[in-house]
Amino acid sequence: MPEKDQEELVISKPVSAAMMAGAGRLSFTNITALAPMVRVGTLPMRLLALEYGADVVYCEELIDIKMAQCHRVVNEVLDVVDFVAPDDRVMFRTCEREKDRVVFQMGTADPDRALIVARLVEKDVAAIDVNMGCPKEYSTKGGMGAALLSDPDKIEAILKKLVTGVSIPVTCKIRILPSLEETVSLVRRIEKTGVTAVAIHGRLKEERPRHPLHCDYIQAVARAVSIPVIANGGSLDLVKTNADIEEFRKATGASSVMLARAAMWNASVFCNTGPLPLERVMEDYLKYAFQYNNHVFNTKYCLCQMLRDKVESPLGKQLQAAQTNAEISEAYGLQEFYQQTQDQLRAKRDVLQSFTQPDQLVMDGDVSTLAVKFQRREYPAHITPKMFLLEWSRKEKLQKPLYEMAQRSQDRAFQSTVTIGEKKYRSSRWEKSKKFAEQAAAVVCLRVLGVPEGRIGEEDSGLVCKRKREVKINGTTEEEGCHKRHVADGQQETDDSEDHHKPETPARTTAEFMRSFSGVCWTSCDAAVVGFLHLKASQFIRDVLMKLHVVVQTAFVFPVFH
Repeated sequence: MPEKDQEELVISKPVSAAMMAGAGRLSFTNITALAPMVRVGTLPMRLLALEYGADVVYCEELIDIKMAQCHRVVNEVLDVVDFVAPDDRVMFRTCEREKDRVVFQMGTADPDRALIVARLVEKDVAAIDVNMGCPKEYSTKGGMGAALLSDPDKIEAILKKLVTGVSIPVTCKIRILPSLEETVSLVRRIEKTGVTAVAIHGRLKEERPRHPLHCDYIQAVARAVSIPVIANGGSLDLVKTNADIEEFRKATGASSVMLARAAMWNASVFCNTGPLPLERVMEDYLKYAFQYNNHVFNTKYCLCQMLRDKVESPLGKQLQAAQTNAEISEAYGLQEFYQQTQDQLRAKRDVLQSFTQPDQLVMDGDVSTLAVKFQRREYPAHITPKMFLLEWSRKEKLQKPLYEMAQRSQDRAFQSTVTIGEKKYRSSRWEKSKKFAEQAAAVVCLRVLGVPEGRIGEEDSGLVCKRKREVKINGTTEEEGCHKRHVADGQQETDDSEDHHKPETPARTTAEFMRSFSGVCWTSCDAAVVGFLHLKASQFIRDVLMKLHVVVQTAFVFPVFH
């Protein structure tokens, strides 16, 4: 928890007796919860909501297929547990402070896969929730979210599998159906699966926040079942302050209340002493974001949601321009806190590394081997060990590194051996991709040779400085590059090429080119031809456009349709 002044009011409240049932099991009776929100419900926001008084917090919806591929990693530097994908992205991060109060929400349409994911995380969360109400395409296109509402048999199969398969409470979140009778019937069927509670968003899957909430549906369901019903969907019309939460509970007859947008805009809505100034809330959020190394683009997104119509204010513009956590800290006057946090994390990492046995060099025939696994997050977005090794080989006037690949049949993992200067190097650890295997081999070579490999925290070398200049020329910052790498599903780092030292102009698609003229109805043929010549078009099209350019020069203009 971020440091507070000693005289400052402590807002967070202890876990009430009503929250816990049985042997430490989470109860959903008479609680106020932070709703699951995509991109918003990450660790900093969840901890902020708990600090301000939320009883329970839900993580953002995480898809079962992605989570099933993750492995659990204890991050001792940050004091967190990470669930890391094969491409080294952290899909879910949690910590001890929320362990007994965080609900893991998954998107799933498969009972067996749902159970695999639930068992993966059940030791680190308080409950499992299944998303059965999200109307967005990214959820419904795989038969998940609100798509499940039309398949009650699958709903029953998923929930029964989870209830009997894990030791922690299982819940689900739905939307109402077209008729009151259908809604009540579905929830009664859900209750029979053995779930601990059900959350209901009081709108149809076709409705949006601008449509009125159907409190009568939630009220009818609450009367019809004996399990706790959690009311959701009142942020815009019914809940603006903490005092409104109880009124919303009474209006719906629900056991508990779940808040989404009201909490996203100002998480101090959970504070029973009244709302806090937005500036204070954003600063408190940032302290958690810095402390737990939250990704800069996720931090910016959450802050922009808080700013709402003030996003074009001087502060909002400074926030939007920021590309690093350090720049965000400057916008909010938190440079000192940010630097202290970074120093503490760096010192902790150094201490932990001092207790770690160094990698033992092993000679496997004529191959130098270390137990090294390539961790992409340890390197800047524009730097890889392969690039450092290539640059070093050029300086030493050696042949460029030669990589050989082996694949293990039982799990299709990869291992690479790099040859340079007639010597061979490889990692004894197998990787999930060819690219990562080559990077691991390069790391081994660089460490054996005692050459810097470009990790974050190492003193900038000439190569690092050169790459920074190049990405600046290309208009892509380090954080933007990192963001592109993290948000692409299954995407891995872009392999460096032989001439990586030359600035490259990114290829532009036709759609991107046309969008670049947004707001302009007419443009000169001259500009159009020059633009199209930057596309990866066929040579024939390029020749035709050039001839057209020569004939009409710049006198002819034509419309651009959007």
